[in-house]
Amino acid sequence: MARVYVSSVIAAPADRVWERVRGFNDLPRWHPLIRDSRIEDALPADKVGCIRNFNLQNGDNIREQLLGLSDYDMFVTYSILISPMPLEDYVATLRLTPITENDGTFIEWTAEFSCDPSNEDDLVNGIGNDVFQAGFDALKRQFGAV
Repeated sequence: MARVYVSSVIAAPADRVWERVRGFNDLPRWHPLIRDSRIEDALPADKVGCIRNFNLQNGDNIREQLLGLSDYDMFVTYSILISPMPLEDYVATLRLTPITENDGTFIEWTAEFSCDPSNEDDLVNGIGNDVFQAGFDALKRQFGAV
């Protein structure tokens, strides 16, 4: 099973960062790769089991299902249902932890999935850099850091 782990620090209070990333349908608000998104069947975007259907800037379509969300623990867990990436059984978690020393946010994004071993390095690097780190970098810009 392949694993991806990326973490960062955002110079903003965790509750403010959580407000930005919490909504399962809010990816276009903060992630530069996402063009548009909708929740299928008009379900609430925080209802476990809802499905987000979104398009990347390059036109690719992805469908993901919300598996867990906690405002108390500030995490969202989801799975990929349909993706152009050659992988299966993808489950990811985006988690925020308050940094009390400077009122910042420790943010981490993890994923596990199955794939052909010949694709693993490319998928791990692509997801880690082009998706997870790109999202963190965008959040840092949005909260005033370079």
